[in-house]
Amino acid sequence: MKLFKKITINRDPNKSHIPFRLNFLFFIVFLLFAALIAQLAYLQVDYGQKFRSTVNSANNTTATGNVQRGSIYDSTGRVLVGNKSHQAIQYTKGLSVASTKMYEVANKLGEYLTIPTDTLTDRNLADYYLAGAANLKSVAKKVKTSSDDDVLYAREVAYAEKHIINDLTSTQKNAAAIYYKMSSAYSLSTVNIKSTGVTSTELAEIGEHQSEMPGVKVGTSWTRSYPNGTDLSSVLGTVTTEKQGLPSDSIKTLLAEGYSRDDSVGQSQLEKQYENVLRGTKSQTEVKTQDGVIQKEIKKYGGQKGDNVQLTINSKFQKKVQSIIMSEAKTVGSSNAYSPGAYAVVMNPSTGAIYALAGASRNLSTGKVTENALGTINQSFVMGSVVKGATVMGALQDGVITPTNSTLTDTPIKLAGTATKSSWFNKNGGTSLSLNASTAMEVSSNSYMMQLAMKEGNFSYASGKALTMSNSVFSKLRGYFNEFGLGVKTGIDLPGEASGYQGSSAQKDIGKALDLSYGNYDAYTTIQLAQYIATMANGGQRIAPHIVSAITGTKSNGSQGAVKTNVKPRVLNTIDVPSSYFDVVHQGYWDVVHGTSTYKTGSALENLSPAVAAKSGTAETFHGTTSTETLSLVTYAPYKNPKVVIAIAFPGITATNGAYNTTTATQIYKAFWKYYNK
Repeated sequence: MKLFKKITINRDPNKSHIPFRLNFLFFIVFLLFAALIAQLAYLQVDYGQKFRSTVNSANNTTATGNVQRGSIYDSTGRVLVGNKSHQAIQYTKGLSVASTKMYEVANKLGEYLTIPTDTLTDRNLADYYLAGAANLKSVAKKVKTSSDDDVLYAREVAYAEKHIINDLTSTQKNAAAIYYKMSSAYSLSTVNIKSTGVTSTELAEIGEHQSEMPGVKVGTSWTRSYPNGTDLSSVLGTVTTEKQGLPSDSIKTLLAEGYSRDDSVGQSQLEKQYENVLRGTKSQTEVKTQDGVIQKEIKKYGGQKGDNVQLTINSKFQKKVQSIIMSEAKTVGSSNAYSPGAYAVVMNPSTGAIYALAGASRNLSTGKVTENALGTINQSFVMGSVVKGATVMGALQDGVITPTNSTLTDTPIKLAGTATKSSWFNKNGGTSLSLNASTAMEVSSNSYMMQLAMKEGNFSYASGKALTMSNSVFSKLRGYFNEFGLGVKTGIDLPGEASGYQGSSAQKDIGKALDLSYGNYDAYTTIQLAQYIATMANGGQRIAPHIVSAITGTKSNGSQGAVKTNVKPRVLNTIDVPSSYFDVVHQGYWDVVHGTSTYKTGSALENLSPAVAAKSGTAETFHGTTSTETLSLVTYAPYKNPKVVIAIAFPGITATNGAYNTTTATQIYKAFWKYYNK
């Protein structure tokens, strides 16, 4: 008998034990997740702050650096404004660098580097002294405490200024100057501690000890250079120095555009007008910091030098014209105590390209004459009869005369309650001439122009009659003048252009409308005269004058590169009238120089070749109670196909025996054809 019975279990192959195994795996996964959550909680609660500090202490940030500004070239490729490089000692400020650390670095750097200290203020010296931990602790014991840190520090500064800074040594002051420059930098910005005049000894010693001075390095700085002289300096403009930094009136805008506070930036004229072109693209450097201290710098982008500006001006011709104006201004000043200077503009009438802007200012007290080319665009004067071409053109447009019917008699104008007004050659009525519009320009008839103005004002003139025309004649006359650029801004590509000066237009001043008609009331700039005569010469297109011809790149060797942008002529308005109107005025300009009248005013230019057309002017002005004159001139050449216009002004003349306007024009024409082939 068997005690045990063999039991055979028949397994069903369709029944699996997978559910058991899955449950076991889920349990294991649950345990792992629980452990992970516990570890995360442990790290978050117990070590979170520590890890946050570690992350904050290690950082990669991009810092930017300055590049060379673009250069300014003349029309022939001569460098007018370039850059001179200098080895510089620089400091790049880390993140959250303590003042005590900068104090230590400044003292160490001061052992090897000397910089000027003459501009340090008492506050600068106090800030430096208090940056030393021991110094601050010592001073803190001697002032009244405060829970307000700002109040406490103000007391510490006051104490240092009163009791300590006067005893600082020259070594400490040198370190204070270094500290001031370092502290003026913001995080991850680079400042020049010394940008020029760094000696070889300073470079060697700083290089040897650089590792001991975090953030200090040897770099390169640039200053503007003028290899071909400064004859056009007032037009070229200036850039701010590192000390000046960004202009206060535009600092917020410039900071938003990526500038640093101590960046050099164009602050006047061309340097300012073309800042976006000249500034270039800053370099980019990846800065690795640990605990706020810079550990490594990797240059990612070297930056790009600014584009260059090429002018329409030939610097040799400009220099010659400026020399002529300076010489004539001195000559005039020697016999004219109230002469404030002289001005000339030379321009292409078809494109508006400026060939020369020349000006000289004369100090009335000392008689000293200085370059002031900008005076051509920002100094306005009553110019006299040069405007008579615009008066004639206005009368033609108004319909009070026609090209075939413009004859009037020159006679003194006598109106009730006013002094007699007359032409220079017919003051007493003994030389009354029958004139048409062209011959009236030839002899510079004031009477003719006044009669045109009265006709435009719908006033029927009779000797002794009261002048009752409406003061709307002022706006009518000025409207015609404005078409040619007289009394409005010309649109030149330089900042600071003046629009001239308008006299009163009140009804009580209605008699001044007659003075306006022959150029003896409103004041204009020399550049306005140039635009006016250019518009006449080219047949009616008022083109904005421009001093820049192109924007160019830079070759790898640093020389001027290919043209990126050409400046095209900009037509401001077109005077759409029959060509016969211009024929009348052109004939008048020709007759001024080449006419047959005994009274023609431009005979001094008659022998110039190519033949020129012109209109001279003599305005009656005053310096206080002293009677003075402005001698002016507008002219173009060649007569048939004008290539150049010249405008000249000599204000404040008291001695009337000089022909400074025509003498100057003759010299400028000779120089022009020397540099610009006929």
